[in-house]
Amino acid sequence: MLYSLTFLVEKLSLLSNFKLFEFKWTDGKHKGAGCTERTTYSPVVAPLSLQRGDLLEVPRTLFTHFGIYLGDNKVAHLIPDIMPVLTNDKMIIKKVITNKRLIMGCLYKCAAVRVDTLDDFVYGSNILVNHMDRKCKAQQPFPNEEVAERAEQLVGAIPYSLLWNNCEHFVTYCRYGSAKSQQTEMFCEFLKSIIRDQRSVFLSVLLGIIYIICFGLAPSTTLPTILIPFTLWMAG
Repeated sequence: MLYSLTFLVEKLSLLSNFKLFEFKWTDGKHKGAGCTERTTYSPVVAPLSLQRGDLLEVPRTLFTHFGIYLGDNKVAHLIPDIMPVLTNDKMIIKKVITNKRLIMGCLYKCAAVRVDTLDDFVYGSNILVNHMDRKCKAQQPFPNEEVAERAEQLVGAIPYSLLWNNCEHFVTYCRYGSAKSQQTEMFCEFLKSIIRDQRSVFLSVLLGIIYIICFGLAPSTTLPTILIPFTLWMAG
């Protein structure tokens, strides 16, 4: 039991320090030559310093949201939304997306590249501008006007995948020409660390035994108790 608790505490601690979907702001002296990275802390004055085609990042609690600035206080961004599936009424679709619409869009794997005001996109958070340029040194960004045009061409309904086609894939495609997500890569690495840790085998066995004790000995309880630890053992 102590062995399992140690494993759980270690992984939870790793997750809390990992900040799975958040990228740190680093001081300008660490930036490479020619990097256009800069930051804007006040959404109220942001339009005065933003340029059309800038890549915007808005740190959230568990993830970072991305968009492309189009000028005139407008931002193109990919966001899960169930409404394009339910109606063709553009006035309804254009309304600010609620949490319910967002969650249903995630479950239905439907999203939209939409244009919202900067204030709606930021939602009171700070803005990081072209922060990803430093992380993508191997790929030079397109000229800003081309970035904005690529984003505008994709406006509309689009399939969604939390890991394989999210808002970060959208902006990296627009700015660098290839759709990538560092958030997805970090999440996959985190899952690998759990699978490779052989204590997860012991923990899965313990949970399986508890499951059998609670619900009785049956194929629905016995098979997972055997197969899950075996799979973890072979994958570790």
